[in-house]
Amino acid sequence: MATRALVLVHDPAESRLHRIPGALIPALARRDIEHDVASFVAGHGPEPGLDGYDLLVVMGAGKSVYDQSVPWIADELAFVGSAVERELPVLGICFGGQLLAQCLNGTVTRAARSEIGFTLVDSDDPDLIPCGPWMQFHADSFTPPPAAREIARNAAGSQAFVVGRALGVQFHPEITLDSFSSWTERWTADGESLGNLDIDALRHEVAHHERRSVSICDQLVGAFCARHLGR
Repeated sequence: MATRALVLVHDPAESRLHRIPGALIPALARRDIEHDVASFVAGHGPEPGLDGYDLLVVMGAGKSVYDQSVPWIADELAFVGSAVERELPVLGICFGGQLLAQCLNGTVTRAARSEIGFTLVDSDDPDLIPCGPWMQFHADSFTPPPAAREIARNAAGSQAFVVGRALGVQFHPEITLDSFSSWTERWTADGESLGNLDIDALRHEVAHHERRSVSICDQLVGAFCARHLGR
């Protein structure tokens, strides 16, 4: 039977659904892992289920996990909790890492300062989390759950933790020029105010780092899958 991953995204637009995971998709395919992309955000039909999946990946979102006005967050939090209870490997990215932390009794709060752009991180497990540079785009931050082991950090705070068969990261290993474009398209569609963010400069930064970003994303996915799926 094929190994399958469920990838949760947080964008209601069908045209962007399969672009958001970026470099994660070829990294999974390289390990012969098939994937489905789904969402709890309104507009995608029935909520996804876990049956038939060997791996759960939870992507970033433009929301805060502690925002109780967002109707789908509670359901997704319970869903991730069910995956952890089943001992399904879970990879949480940015919002997904924060959701995983919240699920396991860590904390998520407004960060002392936002991180935008590429940064280095200090890693205790460079085979899994190379020192980067990694793409950052977040205004919230997590404190690892009590049972977790923090394995990466920088001056802004915690950057990665492991607990059981789960890995939560604060950065965006999936970033490619196309996945970044899917972000900017959503910002435009939603009429988001991004303050003084220079999108063209950030796109240039993504382009500059893209080749290495794809490579270290592949390394992260490969190490995670080798440890928890034997692939």
